[in-house]
Amino acid sequence: MSFFIIHELQDLNGTTTGRMRVRADRPLPPPPAADLTRNLEELPGISDVRVNPRVGSVLFFYADRESRLSALRLLAVRDEAPAPDTPDNISDLLPEEPPAGGMLPLIRFFVIRPFLPRIWRVITSVAAAAPFLLKGVASLLRGRLSVDVLDAAAITASILMRDFRTVSVLTLLLGLGETLEYWTRRRSLDSLTESLALNVDSVWLLGEDGTEVSVPLSQVQKDDLVVVRDGGSIPVDGIVEDGCAVVNQSSMTGEPLGVPRAKGASVFAGTVVEEGRLVIRVSHVGDGTRLRQVVTFIEQSEALKAGIQGKTERLADLAVPFTFGLAALVWLTTRNPMRAASVLLVDYSCALKLATPLAVLASMREGAGHGMVIKGGRYLEALCEADTLVFDKTGTLTNASPRVVEVIPAEGQQCDEVLRVMACLEEHFPHPVARAVVRKAQEENLQHEEEHAQVEYVVAHGVASSLHGKKLRVGSRHYIEHDEGVDVSPLEADIVRQAALGRSLLYLSEDGKLAGILAIEDPLRPEAAEVVETLRGMGFKRVLMLTGDDERTARAVAASAGITEFRAQVLPADKARVVQELTDSGCKVLMVGDGINDAPALSASHVGVAMIDGTDLAREVANVLLTRPSLGGLIEARRLACGTLRRIHTNFAVTLTLNSLFLAGGLFMVLQPGLSALLHNLTTLGVSLNAMRPHLPAPEAPAMEDRA
Repeated sequence: MSFFIIHELQDLNGTTTGRMRVRADRPLPPPPAADLTRNLEELPGISDVRVNPRVGSVLFFYADRESRLSALRLLAVRDEAPAPDTPDNISDLLPEEPPAGGMLPLIRFFVIRPFLPRIWRVITSVAAAAPFLLKGVASLLRGRLSVDVLDAAAITASILMRDFRTVSVLTLLLGLGETLEYWTRRRSLDSLTESLALNVDSVWLLGEDGTEVSVPLSQVQKDDLVVVRDGGSIPVDGIVEDGCAVVNQSSMTGEPLGVPRAKGASVFAGTVVEEGRLVIRVSHVGDGTRLRQVVTFIEQSEALKAGIQGKTERLADLAVPFTFGLAALVWLTTRNPMRAASVLLVDYSCALKLATPLAVLASMREGAGHGMVIKGGRYLEALCEADTLVFDKTGTLTNASPRVVEVIPAEGQQCDEVLRVMACLEEHFPHPVARAVVRKAQEENLQHEEEHAQVEYVVAHGVASSLHGKKLRVGSRHYIEHDEGVDVSPLEADIVRQAALGRSLLYLSEDGKLAGILAIEDPLRPEAAEVVETLRGMGFKRVLMLTGDDERTARAVAASAGITEFRAQVLPADKARVVQELTDSGCKVLMVGDGINDAPALSASHVGVAMIDGTDLAREVANVLLTRPSLGGLIEARRLACGTLRRIHTNFAVTLTLNSLFLAGGLFMVLQPGLSALLHNLTTLGVSLNAMRPHLPAPEAPAMEDRA
């Protein structure tokens, strides 16, 4: 049995009073759980131990580092505190060898067993069966009549009938099934870990003079002050020194709603600021915190089972008592133990319970290899069931690298000054439009000093700040004109001209007066129109586009993408409301977005999809992440999801049909118990292998220059 660290809390110095939760790779039987509790409590410095045998969870409180290490040694858990030998991959936390000895049972059965004397064949058969018998007993002790109990009963019946060849066949096939599941799980976790690792290149450090400087994450040290704003991922573990914000901690705690964080509160790497601004004093930084976040996320991803997986597992559990009852009825009626054993050795549950999770895990792994991270089995089902497609415009339908094509100053203003001020404010935010403004200023060699006061992101589409005593506002027309009451009519002719060209407009006001406009060209992704047309042919009945641009710009972009239904001048809350209205009307919505303001809509949808070049918050909230900057991943995701569900249904039908035939053969003594067991387990093995077959063509090898 292996234990993995799930969560740990300790003081800032990491030397006194802390708590740690670890979890076993399977449930703990009551006797070992009681022994484990007693042994931990006897360790010096361990003040409290709480063990939950049902889920294999162990929570203990320690007084110092030595007691912590003693507990970890007792549990055979590697100390995962950040250190040079910290594992870089979650696969390092898995057992070194596959269950049931890997391929050893296969070699033993076909190569070694035929040459052994009969007595040794009996001994090796019973020895190989012992682990499965113990699992069945453990399940009974927990009060569960599970598949493990059925397997143990089938093996026991074969032993009692002295049919040791059948015992060997049963243990061989059960071991191979576990081995297949192990390797699929390991490969899936490897792929997901690589795709989900938190990649933060730079952070904003707060200097002693109050200015903020962007530095590489690798240069951040303990006790530095890091500033994180709306939509930004927190790259370190630390304590809030100043500010207040709502933080999405779902990757760490599983809480779906953001939690408030203010001075004195702890924050963790990998969580995301939804709204507000935080100054964080660093306590931990580096690969260690990122690894813990990834491990936690993957555990949560595996817990998000598809609805169809839950249904098949419930059917599998229901089939176990039925099989026992039918075997008992046959024995009472015929008094023929061979017939009863033939029934007992054929059941529906093995294939049902093994093939479906294997199909889900294999599909998640395959998706990771094709540029999509699917964060749980249930989202495969949601991807296939969705019938309404909703796109955000900027950064999703359009390229994630828009560019400023024209600066239009108001009367009395200068082009360079308008661009300089807007770049000064926008550089603090991760949205593609903000990056475009900063890039344009750099191209024009416009330098700016950090002279402005605190920069605040306003959820209703804008940025608020002040400079030299002047109130500055940057944002959409709705924000500037309606929320701030600024008259934009002096530049109405330019606004109409730019909108007719399909360009987005960013407005700057100074002390309540319009100072200028930036025209931003954000061309459609080259594949957008083709993707929309293909997805319509794959079962999407409605396709909508949501944007904060005015109606003329929205109409031009939608027409280019082949979308007939759109909503213009949509605020962030309106996006979520549109999605909710569609859901309430019976639609199953797939929402695609990339920005901070898309997060509520992504959460409200049946399944949310984010682009890899979107904001941290959008990537965190989304259920599916496209790790390649192309909308073509939507087509592959839909094809993968629907193919997975079709294969699950096919395996279900094959399992019911073949096992029913084998059951009938056993009842009428057409099939002997050994042959029934062989055919049943070969069916299980067959549907498992079928579940793991790829759905998509193998990804093309990268070109030589890409590899270079």
